[in-house]
Amino acid sequence: MDYEKLGLKMGLEIHQQLNSQHKLFCPCKTELVDDDYAELIQRRLRPTQSELGEIDRAALQESLRGLNFKYENFETHTCLVENDDEPPHSLNEEALDICITIACLMNMHIVDEFHTMRKQVIDGSNTGGFQRTGMVATDGYLDTPYGRVVIESLGLEEDAARRVETKDGFTEFRLDRLGIPLAEITTDPSMHDPKQVREVAYMLGQILRSTNVKRGLGTIRQDLNISIAKGARVEIKGVQDLDLMSEIVEREVQRQLVLIEIKEELEKRNAEVLEEIHTLDEIFKDTESKILKSAQTIKAVVLKGFNGLIGREVQPGRRFGTEIASYAKKRGVSGIFHSDELPAYGITQEEVDKVAEFLKIDENDAFIIVAHDEDIAVSALEEVKRRANLGLEGVVEETRKALDDGNTEYMRPLPTANRMYLETDIPLFKIKPERIEPIANNLPELPDAKQERIIKEYKLSEDLATQLVKRQEADTFEAILLDVDVDATPVASLLAYDLREIKREGHDINILNLNHLKDIFKLLSAGKIAKDSVRKLTIETIKTPDKDMGEIAEQNNLTMMSEEDVAKIISDIVAQNESMVKERQMGAMGPLMGMCMKELKGKADGGLVNKLVREEIQKLL
Repeated sequence: MDYEKLGLKMGLEIHQQLNSQHKLFCPCKTELVDDDYAELIQRRLRPTQSELGEIDRAALQESLRGLNFKYENFETHTCLVENDDEPPHSLNEEALDICITIACLMNMHIVDEFHTMRKQVIDGSNTGGFQRTGMVATDGYLDTPYGRVVIESLGLEEDAARRVETKDGFTEFRLDRLGIPLAEITTDPSMHDPKQVREVAYMLGQILRSTNVKRGLGTIRQDLNISIAKGARVEIKGVQDLDLMSEIVEREVQRQLVLIEIKEELEKRNAEVLEEIHTLDEIFKDTESKILKSAQTIKAVVLKGFNGLIGREVQPGRRFGTEIASYAKKRGVSGIFHSDELPAYGITQEEVDKVAEFLKIDENDAFIIVAHDEDIAVSALEEVKRRANLGLEGVVEETRKALDDGNTEYMRPLPTANRMYLETDIPLFKIKPERIEPIANNLPELPDAKQERIIKEYKLSEDLATQLVKRQEADTFEAILLDVDVDATPVASLLAYDLREIKREGHDINILNLNHLKDIFKLLSAGKIAKDSVRKLTIETIKTPDKDMGEIAEQNNLTMMSEEDVAKIISDIVAQNESMVKERQMGAMGPLMGMCMKELKGKADGGLVNKLVREEIQKLL
């Protein structure tokens, strides 16, 4: 595609959880829990009008779903603030400082006053029906291989509650995540190539990883804003896979182009969505379709001039009918039937003909059927009519969800500015120059630069350096080597790989502090333990963290043997296997090394053992 000719514009929104000690406006921990909840409360949320009497369209559509909500509370990870039963506490200054660091790394102008606002959100993810948010910085930039990208804003806001399940008319949320500080980074729509947006997302991720942010699944969420010249701005939520980002852009451009083609064809046909909702119960009273037989009522609407267009593919495997069905599903139906795909699903050609005759449609017309309870069927068809009418406009502003295959699915209308209000319970917070200056003068090293530096400085492999940086252990690695004269590789191996495995085995690696690690490698540096004993000593230290490191090594039989004792054991093992040595010669090296290392149980350095085994073999040849 010629993206320049199409007028492709893209922007990014990135939401990153910050690793502060407590939540943004209360003292609760910023940790997720798997415990059973202590209390369950129920709420129903409604949209409110702005100062001008206007209602945000996204909030209105959510309210029409008529959902009720339940919220899981915990004894130690939630409080009355998350329940919206107590005013918010003062702003988390640690989270603000992390945002100031991020802003400096993106060349941004930091505001002199942080004003907390309320952003109306009534999908149930916030108990009060709004999210607290504020602006920290504006007007930054990133230089990329594709040119400069403007960073419009950096916000600090609360994360939403975790959705658990929806059943029996209630959507249940868990409040442990609600209120965790989030940094929200927004770029301008200055990206014009699908590959560029991936590059910018990667660069922003590198900046965030260099600061005190949370890591792991769900801690960062990326949203894409996409439009083309004849289309409209569409926000795509939850783009997790960077490698899929370019394909998502390409498929969204394809979707918008097809919707524009459909609009133009509808205009040629003088298409029209008829208002009347028809009842088809009599026609299908003897149907063999299991879906229709189980429904309380069967209803339909007529789309004049839509024949053949509802089945038009807009994305691979998804049709214009799928777009219409996504709107209907928000009213509780599992799907729709449209004339472009019938007969099917147990509906016969004879029944299709009877419906066409009953609805008085001609060859250019289409119909859509919904089968459900009376109220839900009518509500769903109202959404069908609304989406079909939007088809006459071409591309409409929407919020969509990213799917694993690179396609997207309708979520709700794009929000408007009518959902923002000033927070009256929190005073403004002044950000003075004396707060910014020490942060700006001590910015962290970006991960790519750190990785490249430690490879050169410590002669590490690229793999070890990558894992150290990825697991945020590079600073610990350098702190150990600053005090201990030891080979860098075993230190990196423990931090990059062994600690992770030790944790998987059920040991609490959080017990280990920097001094523990330094003491372990001081023993290695002094030749008192072997490299092979480092992992075992680490585990034993976790078990008895208050003991002297030398004592732990001694009690667990991990201290090194003298070279004389090692040589004696190796000499005996080689002598016992003289016949194998005579037969295989130096080919006996491998088996003998295995025997010796097994006997020595990590109490001798592998290099020394190799040297002594080789010498003993050569004596027999």
